[in-house]
Amino acid sequence: MEGVSGVARKATATTKKAAPAKNAARTATGTPAKKAATAKKAAPAKTTKKAAPAEVPPARPPRNESRTALVRRARRINRELAEIYPYAHPELDFENSFQLVIATVLSAQTTDLRVNQTTPALFAKYPTPEDLAAANPEEVEEILRPTGFFRAKTKSVIGLSKALRDDFGGEVPGRLEDLVKLPGVGRKTAFVVLGNAFGRPGITVDTHFQRLVRRWQWTDEKEPDKIEAAVGALFPKSDWTDLSHHVIWHGRRICHARKPACGACPIAPLCPAYGEGETDPEKARKLLKYEKGGFPGQRLKPPQAYLDAGGIPAPPLGAPAPSASSADSG
Repeated sequence: MEGVSGVARKATATTKKAAPAKNAARTATGTPAKKAATAKKAAPAKTTKKAAPAEVPPARPPRNESRTALVRRARRINRELAEIYPYAHPELDFENSFQLVIATVLSAQTTDLRVNQTTPALFAKYPTPEDLAAANPEEVEEILRPTGFFRAKTKSVIGLSKALRDDFGGEVPGRLEDLVKLPGVGRKTAFVVLGNAFGRPGITVDTHFQRLVRRWQWTDEKEPDKIEAAVGALFPKSDWTDLSHHVIWHGRRICHARKPACGACPIAPLCPAYGEGETDPEKARKLLKYEKGGFPGQRLKPPQAYLDAGGIPAPPLGAPAPSASSADSG
């Protein structure tokens, strides 16, 4: 006959064996198991929420990017810009090559908008090189005062007009080597005139162009003529003039010097410098300029294609500027 201690030992063993069965029964009823399953199902939803950031991840070209890869990347960016700005054009108002070369010289150290607001009075009074060559400098200075550096600019445009009158029969020459001989005309101005007045390809390396091609790592050159050569080698010559417009327009509207609107930039996935500016989409949209921000452009008389695309003409000098459009123009 077993003693009390023996019975107790058997009862304890039986209880231990029954424990797993009890746990199994609890699992079958769903109390702990349900919680575990629910937690497992909830985990992916939590991860998915975190994996959907509003920002565009930066594009980083390979450290040792090949020449072929660089050419392909540069041309793809230009194709994207061509779709973003199909109406890109020179932003100086002009009716002939003389007006264009004068307006381009005046655009130094000021905006195209201010030049466009100033030149109507200048060309109304001095419509030809001969007229401007014979002008009273003080009268010209008074007209050009809003553009800044008006004394130096007066000297340049009168000297340029005299050179056209005396050396080129009153006509703007269509060759680079002749244009750069004119007072106030460098390679940048010459290529603006050649590309837009004569249809001869050229790259316009202004401050916007320099900034953007370095951000895109097309070149690390800093001298304008070296930038011109390096970037020109990446594209067919026939693309040079339109490429200049695309890059400059993007620099003025979205990829600004101090506060690039990275979060509103259509080519952000292609840009190695993404993140240098504001990446929040809503905050970035407030940085957009000209028609991209719903504001007027720089030309008082823009091409019809620009107007058809929703562009707003600039107001004349002294007129109030229209307020930003409430329409979605980004």
